[in-house]
Amino acid sequence: MHVIFVEPAFPRNQREFPRALKTVGARVTGIGEAPADALDSELKGWLDDYVQVRSVVHEPSMLDAVRHVQSKGWVDRLEATVEAHILPTARVREQCGIPGTTERTAFLCRDKPAMKEALREAGVPCAQSTGTDSPDEVRDFARRVGYPIILKPRDGAGAAGATRCDDDAQLEAAMDELHVGRGASIAAEEFIEGHEGFYDTLTVNGQVAHEFVTHYYPGVLEAMRTRWISPQFIATNRVDAAEAYDEVKAMGKRVIQALGIGTSATHMEWFFGPKGLKFSEIGCRPPGVGAWDLYCHSNEMDVYAEWAHLLVHGCTRQRPSRGFAAGLINLRPTADGRIQGYHGLDQVLHRYGAHLIDHHLPPAGSRTQPVEAGYMANAWIRMKARDYDELRGILDDVGRSVQVIAG
Repeated sequence: MHVIFVEPAFPRNQREFPRALKTVGARVTGIGEAPADALDSELKGWLDDYVQVRSVVHEPSMLDAVRHVQSKGWVDRLEATVEAHILPTARVREQCGIPGTTERTAFLCRDKPAMKEALREAGVPCAQSTGTDSPDEVRDFARRVGYPIILKPRDGAGAAGATRCDDDAQLEAAMDELHVGRGASIAAEEFIEGHEGFYDTLTVNGQVAHEFVTHYYPGVLEAMRTRWISPQFIATNRVDAAEAYDEVKAMGKRVIQALGIGTSATHMEWFFGPKGLKFSEIGCRPPGVGAWDLYCHSNEMDVYAEWAHLLVHGCTRQRPSRGFAAGLINLRPTADGRIQGYHGLDQVLHRYGAHLIDHHLPPAGSRTQPVEAGYMANAWIRMKARDYDELRGILDDVGRSVQVIAG
């Protein structure tokens, strides 16, 4: 099978996908923005061919590149795994007659209001929402639904650009920041109180072949706005054993069917609280922030290779062991500026060395990144344990014990 893979070089973990495709016997052509001589020898070894384009989200350039590859031989699949690449790739895929995620499905997985409208029609419980470029319509939505509400870009991923509004003044400020009334169309959503997590799958022809569940501590919006919090997310190894996940699994499968997702990775966010289980959003792509790396360690399998095997051969090859829970904790600097050092780090690494997967600890003198830059900005540590509750306790202790001194 010949697979074109979009942007194999950036970000860094993108190289895992062509590596995996090569291991299952695919012929792999990369399309990316870097010049070919900028690719390292290992990545070049996984690619049978490579085409540079000005931008992988510039559809005319992508269309020309894909047709150039097709002119030299048959192409079976055209694949992308980064959120911003999914919709333009789907449009090019359809123009070139290549099987895979359709433009309709990619659009519904990208545009929040359209996504929720389609899912409400399919009976999936969602927060109340609307999409609009009118300030008056946003104000009317707030009056009907009541505060708090969330404003976010229509095509934002996770909490990127999302703002919680608790009153009229905050609403006006958020609309001004998001340029509502000046050409920008946004999603306005009911705020759902409760615990937040995500349900990830690998699907073949719309059927779930593998599934994983991960929990956020605390929720993403709070985590990305609060410096003193050392946020975590933990992949549970109780997916098959706990009946509590049956409702999440059932909802996730209904979403996949309703949106017409075929053979793909998926990443679905959900809330559970006083109003029950509510769908938040889905991407027809793998999760970000290294979540698949945690799944590899917690299940003692190569999830990237399994994705490639499903894509190329249409069937599973590995079984998840569910042997470990695995999680990441993000360690925020005490202030913006430059990192000066770490307090409590050596003791924690000694105490929990047997649980350590890996870590990223920028050296003294490194510039800090803003709090909202995400879970893998600044310092982070990944760990695993046989028991989920034990791992939660370990990561909590790491968060209490380690300080990243900066200023």
